[in-house]
Amino acid sequence: MAPMTEPPTLDDIERLAREAFATIPDGLRVQTGDVTFLVTEFAEEDVLDELGAESPFEILGLYAGVPFGEASTMASPSDLNRIFLYRRPILDYWCETGEDLQSIVRHVLVHEIGHHFGFSDADMEAIEAGAD
Repeated sequence: MAPMTEPPTLDDIERLAREAFATIPDGLRVQTGDVTFLVTEFAEEDVLDELGAESPFEILGLYAGVPFGEASTMASPSDLNRIFLYRRPILDYWCETGEDLQSIVRHVLVHEIGHHFGFSDADMEAIEAGAD
């Protein structure tokens, strides 16, 4: 990726998410089925409240959807698997840590998918190590 001279846009973060998703092991990607990436500046207020966040900068992403194998043929579009990525908190984390932005986005994806499917932190660390 070329050096950035301006903060990444919503579209830039979505592109990074698609690229990062391609590096996640097949077994985990299959669990998500058809997943859509939605990038917004921050999580919505009701999401922050539900998760008990004290600040909108606490939430980098969220997986919303139906677990693999439980999807119905009658599922509505609102039931589809979606991974929300929150641009401003991701950029804030990026600035604070100095980590590679692509790695941060991949980390958020692995953790959101992992939390949704009940993986342990050790499972997610192993997945991330396999994605390197």
